[in-house]
Amino acid sequence: MDYLFIPLVSALASLLTFFSGFGLGTLLTPVFAIFFSVELAIGLTAIVHFFNGLFKLSLVGRYVDKTILLRFGLPAILAALAGAWVLSLLSDLKPLFSYSIYNHEFYVSPLKLILGVLIAMFTLFELIPKLRDVEFDKRYLSVGGFISGFFGGLSGHQGALRSAFLSRSGLTKEQFVGTGTAISVMIDIARLSVYSKSLSSGSIINNLPLLGITTLSAFSGAYFGNKLLKKMTMKTVQLFVSFSLFLLAIALAAGLI
Repeated sequence: MDYLFIPLVSALASLLTFFSGFGLGTLLTPVFAIFFSVELAIGLTAIVHFFNGLFKLSLVGRYVDKTILLRFGLPAILAALAGAWVLSLLSDLKPLFSYSIYNHEFYVSPLKLILGVLIAMFTLFELIPKLRDVEFDKRYLSVGGFISGFFGGLSGHQGALRSAFLSRSGLTKEQFVGTGTAISVMIDIARLSVYSKSLSSGSIINNLPLLGITTLSAFSGAYFGNKLLKKMTMKTVQLFVSFSLFLLAIALAAGLI
């Protein structure tokens, strides 16, 4: 089931990143969390996200604005390291409480609760027009890099915040996608350097086939997304994805998955 469901979501999520505030990590992490522990789900998603970012960079890398990249990307790298470190601390905490439903025991851990809240919060960024259209002045780029990088390291949620800060930086649509992709890759390198200390080699090796298929699926989504970059509206799909993510966020925070 996981070999079918996760790659399918990966392809659709990768395509959606070209037209929506959602990032690949926002959509893929909760799906991985259905089949794996939250810590491993975030780590596996980060690996797919990184390789997909490299592939996207090969498609749109020529549009990168180096000035914006440095102003936003350098603080993002430092913050991503901090966010990934906080994740490692949360992973070691004991469950907050447990409860039973029909003789099934469910545990609510700090990490699942925080991740569920973050997924719900970033889903609202896409659902509510006033939040979706939030923009920040160009002079706050470094601050935006720090905030985006921290949440990128903590849970992989970086796309919506990055978009809010880059949207008023004077970039063309192509530069926006290219520069955002380059920043995403920088954050992934930083957080994976921390994740690698807690991810056992066995957990990666045992899931290499799934990682390979999921990454190739993400490549296909990025390829077709790039072909359709000339503006495409997918309102119905975005609303369906938002609703689904919200339900997953509630289930995750409640310890049901």
